[in-house]
Amino acid sequence: MAKLKLEYIWLDGYEPVPNLRGKTKIADGDPDAFTLADCPMWGFDGSSTRQAEGKSSDCMLKPVGLYPDSTRSNGFVVMCEVMMPDGVTPHPSNGRATITEDPGLWIGLEQEYFLFQDGRPLGWPDSGYPDPQGEYYCGVGASAVGDLARAIVEEHLDVCLDAGINHEGINAEVAKGQWEFQIFGKGAQKAADEIWVARYFLARICEKYGVDVELHCKPFQGDWNGSGMHCNFSTDYMRETGGKEYFESLMAAFAGLCEEHIAAYGPDNHLRLTGLHETQSIDKFSYGVADRGASIRVPHSFVNNGYKGYLEDRRPNSQADPYQIVSRVSKTIATVPTP
Repeated sequence: MAKLKLEYIWLDGYEPVPNLRGKTKIADGDPDAFTLADCPMWGFDGSSTRQAEGKSSDCMLKPVGLYPDSTRSNGFVVMCEVMMPDGVTPHPSNGRATITEDPGLWIGLEQEYFLFQDGRPLGWPDSGYPDPQGEYYCGVGASAVGDLARAIVEEHLDVCLDAGINHEGINAEVAKGQWEFQIFGKGAQKAADEIWVARYFLARICEKYGVDVELHCKPFQGDWNGSGMHCNFSTDYMRETGGKEYFESLMAAFAGLCEEHIAAYGPDNHLRLTGLHETQSIDKFSYGVADRGASIRVPHSFVNNGYKGYLEDRRPNSQADPYQIVSRVSKTIATVPTP
């Protein structure tokens, strides 16, 4: 038996988007045989996280995922959803509970972010701006990406892979100091869980370097791309049957629920969805083949395969709650009957 460090993490009640919280529980167990079923529910003070009043402050953490934590000896991260004191009723802030899980819904999320130090993106001069964007996307070398940023993103990749997160890759993004990682999941809850755990690991790694993770979709104005969290999605029907008629019905449903999607896709999106910098305007809906300026990008492979495969919603932003994103996407898909 060993002393295990279980880091219970959850989302608080802050709006418009929640923050990660975490606290450590010590448990006895075999680290090689420890499972999610071995993680008990645990309480916390909801009055300190905007999830309860002081006169009735108890909230409960229900473990929903277990991830080995290679940054700590005998460590695990326990992803939790917040429940009411009865341990059964989801808390009103629990976005995960709004998702009807379907293993046939495959989700791929592209998390963009900036790395900041001393109030500016890594690699930027102390005043003014770096060279215009162009050389930084998938860049290589100190002048393009910098050694500190590279060290952070490589360490983050290793820790995520060690944790069993379905991490699909990383790349430097269009603006200097901007990066991206991708997570794929068969099942909407799984993909969203793993984005949150990956965010947690990134924030923890950055702590030791004195670096902040900036998730805001447009942390500064100017001729620079904002940060998104593009949502790639497909269902069993889209992958196996598809067809142009179904596709057009699906796009009509997305167009008709445009406001509902924007409401779920993160704060301050009007600063990013301007019609510039590879975005469609926030008040418009469009789709197009290989069009990165459309609301929905349709891959060439989708059309060439008889309108079968996956689609990419480019409107969600980097700060959005992935639970809200995938919940909204799945609800919209469910409004379209299959022939």
